[in-house]
Amino acid sequence: MKVAEPLKLAARRVALRSSNCMAKYLLLSTSGNPASNSRIMGRVAFAHLQKAKVEVDWIDISQLDLPLCDADKCYAHPAVQKLNKAIAAADGIIVATPVYNFGVSAATKNMLELTGSSWEEKVVGFLCAAGGANSYMAVMAFANSLMLDFRSVIIPRFVYATGDAFDGDKLKDKKVGERVEQVADELVRFTKALRS
Repeated sequence: MKVAEPLKLAARRVALRSSNCMAKYLLLSTSGNPASNSRIMGRVAFAHLQKAKVEVDWIDISQLDLPLCDADKCYAHPAVQKLNKAIAAADGIIVATPVYNFGVSAATKNMLELTGSSWEEKVVGFLCAAGGANSYMAVMAFANSLMLDFRSVIIPRFVYATGDAFDGDKLKDKKVGERVEQVADELVRFTKALRS
């Protein structure tokens, strides 16, 4: 870490504390599946945040045509720049991700590789959808990367749902729906606490 980095981060914290502007939130859907269950949960959280009258944006990365991270020219891609700008502007972020092979999807990981330092000091929550119940800890490696690499604050509550919680394009399990709303509420609570 460069010596100037802690000073830059401290200045950002002071600016956030002294700012009278409302916190900004972002909901990121990271599935490429048109019938994505994680996207359905993300839409529930997004609607709940809108109902709470907070400033929240929605980005579905399947609509962005993101390149694969090559650690070179990919960062100049217009879709990457748009995504970086949205993440950097947000104070709190919910990531709605599918789980494949006991981890977050490759698209979710690629998104992080493309956007890197835009995640610095963000409050982050997770909504995960998987085919079975055995990979409920799948989000932890991704969360650890955010904490250790970018000092993100991870909400210690996330939602993990399997296919039986859904009926077509609807979330039918009321308990899962309540947990999705709790994560959205915690995002607001944590973000406000850290900004005060």
